[in-house]
Amino acid sequence: MKVAEAVGRALVAAGIGQVFGVVGSGNFHLTNAMTAAGARFVAARHEGGAATMADAYTRVGATVAALSVHQGPGLTNALTGITEAAKSRTPLLVLAAEVTEPRSNFHIDQDALMRAVGAVPMRISSAEEAVAQALEALRYALHERRTVLLNLPLALQALEVPGEVPRAVPPPAREPVEPTRADVDALAGLLAAARRPVFVAGRGARADGAGDALEALAECHGALLATSAVAHGLFHGNPWSLGVSGGFSSPLASELIASADLIVGWGCALNMWTMRHGTLVGAGTAVVQVDDDPTALGAHQELRLGVTGDVTRTARRVRAAADGKQQGLRTPDIAEALAARGRRRDVPYEDTSGAGRIDPRTLTVALDDILPAERVIGVDSGNFMGYPMAYLSVPDENGVCFTQAFQSVGLGLATAIGAALARPDRLPVAALGDGGALMGAADLDTVRRLGLPMVVVVYDDDGYGAEVHHFGPGGHPLQTVEFPETDLAALARGYGFEAVTVRTPADLGAVREWLAGPRSAPLLVDAKVVKDRGAWWLEEAFRGH
Repeated sequence: MKVAEAVGRALVAAGIGQVFGVVGSGNFHLTNAMTAAGARFVAARHEGGAATMADAYTRVGATVAALSVHQGPGLTNALTGITEAAKSRTPLLVLAAEVTEPRSNFHIDQDALMRAVGAVPMRISSAEEAVAQALEALRYALHERRTVLLNLPLALQALEVPGEVPRAVPPPAREPVEPTRADVDALAGLLAAARRPVFVAGRGARADGAGDALEALAECHGALLATSAVAHGLFHGNPWSLGVSGGFSSPLASELIASADLIVGWGCALNMWTMRHGTLVGAGTAVVQVDDDPTALGAHQELRLGVTGDVTRTARRVRAAADGKQQGLRTPDIAEALAARGRRRDVPYEDTSGAGRIDPRTLTVALDDILPAERVIGVDSGNFMGYPMAYLSVPDENGVCFTQAFQSVGLGLATAIGAALARPDRLPVAALGDGGALMGAADLDTVRRLGLPMVVVVYDDDGYGAEVHHFGPGGHPLQTVEFPETDLAALARGYGFEAVTVRTPADLGAVREWLAGPRSAPLLVDAKVVKDRGAWWLEEAFRGH
């Protein structure tokens, strides 16, 4: 058996069941070996989209996917998606053919490229060790939660594996990190003394059982519950949930978080976005961070206590150490306020729809009512993105995939595709701006080819809205970031979509009709949104630039 086939078959036997990519000569045999061994391969129309699909699939499906790309330009095309995955600590395996001859047009320093974006390069160095090295790359990706590049030199791929091909088995599960007794006691003491505690759960709280463990501990101490954007939906249905902490918060949520005397971040970086550049941390507020990676502790906030430990294990042990039950912030007045105005859609606003344009708040509230509750949403980057994050509800922490660690425009459609394949039981929704929609338009073909019953919602303001609203008030010329109106509905129909242009709420009747029908083709909603003002969170976001 040749190395390419042996490696491909071994990775599938070890648990890789989903592969995304664009196939060229260098990764042809490897990819075919993986599909022959039972993996599903999804061909994207661009490697950047394939990388983001693999990232989103892994995040939502909790199963490591692989990305297969050609040497050189196949890898560079995928670079933005790989960077997003690396910054998000997504355990992802990138399989790239490699040219080792410097005179080849395909030759680049692939190791240096990966190190530059935070991924970990590894390599097949011999036919004898090929399978073992491939399995080690997968183990490292899983156990260290890193995006790993496995270089497969072309000459080695074609060699025969000497002797019997080693049997491949899935790597053992990563062992949860136990907190120390001293840390458990210290956190239990801080919670017992707190009168206004708030929990903020992040990516590290998305593991099985973590949400239940945190809800039980919060009930014991009267804590309110919030999440970072990437854990949105974790506490869905809990009456004491504040939703997302930070720029997407409702005014009431921000007020309550800022009033806390103790904030505990659970698997959450508590970064400038989640804590609004520190404005949600009161002058006398004690901050605690729980994370199984000790290097994450205190990276963004000054801590009263840093606990190295798995979120679920730590929450359960602190709960077991609790003595009695506290009211905390769970008062009748706060319960009434949360029921009345806990969600941003409950906050009154002036509807600015008119002149052939729809207010994005009005659009998104209407879509929230129309679309089935069981949904999975992929969100792109741009001025618009606060609307789907703040106004669309999600059923749980797997109801939204938020690929924003690199803040790149153009990842939203591919994000929704990967999430849709990971959760075929839910209606997939892509929320895009017109800039991101056009950047990723090639993969409209992928949506149609896969038969995904997806709703693609484009918040179309004829430009890069973030730049328009950031620089426009200063009197700067905007011709570089504004564009003529584009008929995105016609574009989508060319790819085989059903499509509707929305200028008024009445136009959304076409969405209801599509939902009631066979959904045999995906639907694109080209929503011509008002563009006379920036989103409420935009000024806050630009402070980080």
